[in-house]
Amino acid sequence: MTMLNMWMMIFVMFLFGNMIFVSKHKHLLIVLLSLEFIVLSIFFSLMLYLSMVEYNMFMLMVFLVFSVCEGALGLSILVSMIRTHGNDYFQSFNLI
Repeated sequence: MTMLNMWMMIFVMFLFGNMIFVSKHKHLLIVLLSLEFIVLSIFFSLMLYLSMVEYNMFMLMVFLVFSVCEGALGLSILVSMIRTHGNDYFQSFNLI
């Protein structure tokens, strides 16, 4: 694949993740999966950029650590919401 095709694929992944994040906000699990898809596209773009400029890949490990922490935090929120409310619908979750 050429470099332009890879950038276009990453951009399409990012757009699909954002479209799902904006449109599907009924379940918390779908929102979390779309956020992880966005993080995955950002990881691919960072990996492609760092390989283009021939930079050290240490920043990818830092990014992966933060994305794993974000995923674990999202799953813990999901589990606590299911334990307290019985489901992951946003309609049953009252913020007040």
